[in-house]
Amino acid sequence: MSSLLEIRDVLRDFYSKHEIYLLPFLKFCLAFLVIFTINLNLGASSKLSNMLVVLVVSLLCACLPINMLVVLSMIFTIVHFYEISLECAIAGGAVFLLMFLLYYRFSPRDALVVLLMPLFFGMKIPFVIPIVVGLLCPVTSAVAVGCGVIAYYVISYIKDNATLISSLEADNVIARFRYIVDGLMSNKGVFVVVVAFCATTIIVWLLRRLPVDYCWTIAIFTGSVMMVVILLLGGLNYDTNLTMGRIIVGTLVSILMAFVVQFFAFNVDYSRTEQVQFEDDEYYYYVKAIPKNTVSKSKRAVKKITSVL
Repeated sequence: MSSLLEIRDVLRDFYSKHEIYLLPFLKFCLAFLVIFTINLNLGASSKLSNMLVVLVVSLLCACLPINMLVVLSMIFTIVHFYEISLECAIAGGAVFLLMFLLYYRFSPRDALVVLLMPLFFGMKIPFVIPIVVGLLCPVTSAVAVGCGVIAYYVISYIKDNATLISSLEADNVIARFRYIVDGLMSNKGVFVVVVAFCATTIIVWLLRRLPVDYCWTIAIFTGSVMMVVILLLGGLNYDTNLTMGRIIVGTLVSILMAFVVQFFAFNVDYSRTEQVQFEDDEYYYYVKAIPKNTVSKSKRAVKKITSVL
């Protein structure tokens, strides 16, 4: 355990010392991954799929606030939609605009959540996002989680039906637009996933704030079980595109990843808990103090020995 704590402290010190260089690099990597994934899944616009364009935009995002990456990702996606059909661009743009206004109103600092959700869906482990967000972020971040889920399903629907939409008569704009809107609104499975993920985020946030021992562990397991139950029950009536095996395996992987996050963010020693009581002129204070798990850094002293002849 002490070795892991030493590694954690080394990583923390390394990041704090080189944050000015690491943060732009990480933003560049995230931007490249997001834009490359959009191009890979849609790929309707050959100009945007050019690797030089992806690199230039990623370098630009490394110098900009992360919310700009959300805006640029929306623009890339809408342009790809436009290459499929004008109706796709209008419908998708309207959905993205509503989500952006909703997310920016309640959780403007959670752009990372909106960006990572579709990526983790692609990696088949989206279940980790609501758990980790509940552990690290405020309760309003549930809005960003829901927006990320909707963004993934909109892109997925357009991608799966791009050929059929393109084959519809170009003159019949109303039929195309109705087909797209009906397809997006009729997918009740999306709402099941949104409810499951948002409810998990809220429950984890509530439980990890309780003044009880092992509150983070309780929050992780309780939130995971509740998410699995909602997804399985919802999957009985609506198509969520999530099989039982994928839900269970993905949740187990998410629990392991959540414990890794807990190790870095909330690693305490409950065996050394202290109850502290003190008072001032107006109040009595009863404080529960739980020390963090730390390791003392070894101090190396170098002595220079010179021989006297």
